[in-house]
Amino acid sequence: KHVTGPIWEKLSGAVTATSGFTLAKAIACAVQFDNQHCGIYAGDWDSYKVFADVFDPIIQEYHGISPDATHTSDMDVGKIKGNIDPSAPVHSTRIRVGRNIDGFGLSPGITKDQRLGVENLMKKAFANLTGDLAGTYYPLTGMEEKVRQQLVDDHFLFMSGDKNLQVAGMERDWP
Repeated sequence: KHVTGPIWEKLSGAVTATSGFTLAKAIACAVQFDNQHCGIYAGDWDSYKVFADVFDPIIQEYHGISPDATHTSDMDVGKIKGNIDPSAPVHSTRIRVGRNIDGFGLSPGITKDQRLGVENLMKKAFANLTGDLAGTYYPLTGMEEKVRQQLVDDHFLFMSGDKNLQVAGMERDWP
């Protein structure tokens, strides 16, 4: 719907700087499967700019926003108001990494070298967590099967084999 002939002609040869992502890779799921609600994946931050003629109208339509809408990020924790209900304290939480680190591709476009770079960067960051934030880092390679299965069962590790993730390139280099 959004990748028209003229748009394809304009963008089919474009490649992103961060991970060498292309429009063909971005729309691979929509091309492979006809049951996609959206069917497009960004390979890196650059994808949103290089392929803006496709991404912008999809994002605007999906979120019901106008083309001139802007996003404001406010990371000031002092502005968070409210309290945890003492009768229902938080015992555990997890962080889902759904975006990238500057200079690295997103899951569909990240290169093997970038994946290793992210892993090394995160291992260093995790090693600095102390107290309630400390935990166990589980590398994907060399993990015992019993541990891997428990992490899958507990929804901390996704299961391999999802056709959409495979076609989108998200299971490349998966051990």
